[in-house]
Amino acid sequence: MQRNRLLTGIFFTVVALTLVSAATLNRLNDYSPFDERHYLTSEQIAFVRPGLQLDVQDVAIADDGTVQVTFTVADDRGLPLDLDGIFTPGPIRARFVLARIPADLNHWVAYTTRLQTSPITNDSAVQAANGGGTFEKIADGSYIFTFDFKLPADYDRTATHGVGIYSDRDLEEFGLGDQIDNDVFMFIPDGSEVTKIRDVTRTADCNSCHDPLAIHGGFRRDVDLCVMCHYPDVIDPDTGNTVDMSVMVHKIHRGADLPSVQAGTPYQIIGFRQSVHDYSEVIFPQDIRNCDSCHGPDATQSMAYILRPTRSSCGSCHDDINFATGENHVGGPAMSDNFCANCHFPEGEFEFDSSVIGAHTIPANSRQLEGINIEITDVTGTGPGENPTVFFSVQTNDGEPIAPSSFPFFNLLIAGPTDDYSFLASERVVEAAVPAGEGFMYTFGTPIPADAEGTFAVGAEAFRNVPLNAGTVDEFSHRETAENPVFYFGVTDAEPLARRVSVTDQNCESCHGNLALHGTIRHNGTDYCQMCHQVAADDSPFREEGTPRTIDLKFLIHRIHMGEELTRDYTVIGFMGSVHNYNNVVYPGDLRNCVKCHENDSYQIPSQGILPTVDDNEFFSPIAPNSAACLGCHDSAAAAAHAFLNIAPFAEACAACHGPNAEFSVARVHSR
Repeated sequence: MQRNRLLTGIFFTVVALTLVSAATLNRLNDYSPFDERHYLTSEQIAFVRPGLQLDVQDVAIADDGTVQVTFTVADDRGLPLDLDGIFTPGPIRARFVLARIPADLNHWVAYTTRLQTSPITNDSAVQAANGGGTFEKIADGSYIFTFDFKLPADYDRTATHGVGIYSDRDLEEFGLGDQIDNDVFMFIPDGSEVTKIRDVTRTADCNSCHDPLAIHGGFRRDVDLCVMCHYPDVIDPDTGNTVDMSVMVHKIHRGADLPSVQAGTPYQIIGFRQSVHDYSEVIFPQDIRNCDSCHGPDATQSMAYILRPTRSSCGSCHDDINFATGENHVGGPAMSDNFCANCHFPEGEFEFDSSVIGAHTIPANSRQLEGINIEITDVTGTGPGENPTVFFSVQTNDGEPIAPSSFPFFNLLIAGPTDDYSFLASERVVEAAVPAGEGFMYTFGTPIPADAEGTFAVGAEAFRNVPLNAGTVDEFSHRETAENPVFYFGVTDAEPLARRVSVTDQNCESCHGNLALHGTIRHNGTDYCQMCHQVAADDSPFREEGTPRTIDLKFLIHRIHMGEELTRDYTVIGFMGSVHNYNNVVYPGDLRNCVKCHENDSYQIPSQGILPTVDDNEFFSPIAPNSAACLGCHDSAAAAAHAFLNIAPFAEACAACHGPNAEFSVARVHSR
């Protein structure tokens, strides 16, 4: 989409800008601590002038078909830059794609193409590419790019046209790597207003997980640019697979669950310089039916998949359907998309029907579910050595009470202290809870430890099996679960002190959707998961052989997300002996971005009052708390040795080098 232009003219007013002092520039240093630019001095900012903003101002098409693009290039403060890197630091490369949306199609088709021949199959395919041309400087930071080809005389002057640019500025010598920017400028050659566009998914939707989306060497980061090259009829000649965006992205995200992959055929695309990209082990981190996670409401055509179902889009996920023969398609053969919507209309009268919304309804989101809402209202008997009594209510979404005895599973948990959990009691309350006022109460059989201090927490978890589509041939049972409330109460504290918040459920769910683990009964990543995943907890209850592995949350989560980047095996044994190996996990974002998961500055060290982690599979154990968090990702012997040598019997020395204001602070060593 055409962005709001930061630069409204071709020429820059540079006289005043050149008088900006280094001190003023330093005050403008508002980069995140996880951005390498944050650590520049005022003098370095004044000299390097980091950042890259490239904006198309105009596109002119001459009578002979010559296409010229006028664009500006500037740093983060809007000051002009030199493409050649002579008058301002860092040479800049800008590559241009020219495309149009034909009148009879709803997708881009590129003018700038190349013929790609496979050394494997000897087949050739026409693919979109950047076009060659020449640059002419017209003012500081302002240029004209002229394509070295001409449009045909009969090109459609009424069709939407677009110029896409991907550019990079090389600041490697200043320790800043490549500065990247993309821009897409749409226009109609006859001067009409642009009304026909392609806006199905926004880059922000992708970045809820990918953070940032960075493809093809990291230079392509804008979905509006991606769709100018990835459209129907463009294929990978090595595999024969299409690289059409609507097909390729669906197949990539379904990955290991594709019917074709399940049947034994890997899903691969062979890219630049014959690099093989195998997506057969990709696991989408939430329910694949959650179409809204990619087709967000901000995109003007986000409803296209509902309103205009097609064989290619639907068949990308459901790739065991042969539309030509009708195999695995209830409606039989489908020779075109003309009648898809006759059966797959947007939404029907019943959930889980053949409508588009019905076919993608996630059972946990069903309107037929009444809801389970548990509220813990009070806890008495909270002193050391006492048996606490928990008062709570259970209601439907409409406020109707639900008796705990109606659940097959309903547990209350107590953990403490909140400084760092070391005690846990989980008890079944299905039969034991008794009415109390408008709710219920339950007295724990397990007392609070006699030596307990500080604040403790009580939480709840429950599920019931609910028939959906009851009384129809499509009836099935669904496990309806409750969210997990947490209530804090003082044992010796006059006022309860809640556990520190390192991550939030909202941060987890930006990628995971409705995070639901352990049979979908555990949801609350803000303050519930921590009650069980204590520093002393391990997988010994389910492990039959080998040394138990810790399930301390800070260690476990770091290891899981590090996944394929780990240097050693990481396998945890779960319920009923289930084996969970995380060495194939692919984190879709940048692992250095600690604040993607961490709340505020909870990634900082030193951490106070936190217990060591015990895992005899590691190079040393117990592992002091700050070291345990770091070694969760950095699992090599060298990293362990570094941590070990900086742990004294009375304290860790981590903060000396990695504290918030230290030279190698956590944020700085993870900056990008």
